[in-house]
Amino acid sequence: MTFRITVLALILVAAIVASGCEKKGPAEKAGEKIDRAYTEALEKAEEAGEKMEDAGEKIDEAIRKAEEAVEETGDAVKDD
Repeated sequence: MTFRITVLALILVAAIVASGCEKKGPAEKAGEKIDRAYTEALEKAEEAGEKMEDAGEKIDEAIRKAEEAVEETGDAVKDD
């Protein structure tokens, strides 16, 4: 009889604990908001990094074209 009462008490405690875990408290909600904000910030930073890399490539291309133009101008001056 004592064993059955102990088992029933443990089952009751487990059920109470399990039902309490279903509801999110304010700390858990805040933690989820922080996680979402962090993920969004990380994605924005990655996008910004990609845009900066693209801009750097365009700058490199512009410099290369300017160097070619200067070289062609120098060659034209030498030929005259």
